[in-house]
Amino acid sequence: MPVAGPQSRSPRWLAGILVAGVAAAAAFGLHSLFPAVPLLTAAVGLGMVVGQIPASQRMLDTTLKPGIALSARRLLRLGIVLLGLKLSLVDIAGLGWPTIVVIVLIVGITFAATLGLGKLLRLPGTQPILIAAGFSICGASAIGAMSAVTRSKDEDQATPVALVTLCGTLAIFILPVLRIPLGMSPEDFGLWVGLSVHDVGQVVATAQIAGPAALAAAVVVKLTRVLTLAPMVAIVGLVERGRDRRADRRALALDADAVPVVRARRPPIVPLFIAGFLLAVLIRTFVPLPDAVLSAADSLQTTLLAMALFALGSNIRFAALARTGWRALIVGLASWAFIAGLSLAAVYLLR
Repeated sequence: MPVAGPQSRSPRWLAGILVAGVAAAAAFGLHSLFPAVPLLTAAVGLGMVVGQIPASQRMLDTTLKPGIALSARRLLRLGIVLLGLKLSLVDIAGLGWPTIVVIVLIVGITFAATLGLGKLLRLPGTQPILIAAGFSICGASAIGAMSAVTRSKDEDQATPVALVTLCGTLAIFILPVLRIPLGMSPEDFGLWVGLSVHDVGQVVATAQIAGPAALAAAVVVKLTRVLTLAPMVAIVGLVERGRDRRADRRALALDADAVPVVRARRPPIVPLFIAGFLLAVLIRTFVPLPDAVLSAADSLQTTLLAMALFALGSNIRFAALARTGWRALIVGLASWAFIAGLSLAAVYLLR
């Protein structure tokens, strides 16, 4: 009987990867036809649609499952690493200390408020912390990064990803309508969008409506929010390790012969891909990379994230969400309104 080797194992994940790649291409086509729809939002939407079809559900749960799981985890993390090449510490420093301090405060306050509300409403599993990360930092990318240190399952990420997609899409249509009644200049509007909207693609789609000045301000502010991802993940990693140590001590106190098995499952304080993200930021800051390299990295990063978000979207089941997701919807909408209001107050404060 032949021994299974790499060639016989590869189709197990290859089929799912190919489907995710085709979906990313389809999302790019939708974005080209309807530029107001961000590419990554389209990718999540396609995944959500495919996840509701009974025939495709069976394939997603069997033949495609290894490749879809790989896309949702490994490709997402590679995309986060490449996201660091969009960030330059020089551009961030150009914002000035008052703006940087406001960004950090808004991230911290929104994270804490959303986490508290999620726990108050008794959201299951790691949903409270994943929703808090997604809404306060950078949408689906933050959800994927935080899931690494909280040991969340792919299914646990589905509802938070759906919520940041929903609320980010609402922002694209609602925030520009409010700009003129609020008397905001393009620069002020860009600052508001960068402070409050979740994914980078959603920020671009929202801010570009007010022109180049708004778009430039929004992107720099948004990417500065992205930079807070590393310390937030590190803080949560420390908290998780502390919780595991306390569990070990309780087990040993109850049974002197018990072996602290939790220790083997402790997540790293800073996952390797977050270290890669920080390295990419330093490379972008101190190494003069050719425009062609940056453009290729941007295209690859977008493709990887589109494939990953399609995979995450395909894990969403509307029937289950309708039965159990109303509390998560309340948390998501409340967090979205909170960060929008808090960011608007910050814009007026920084004028």
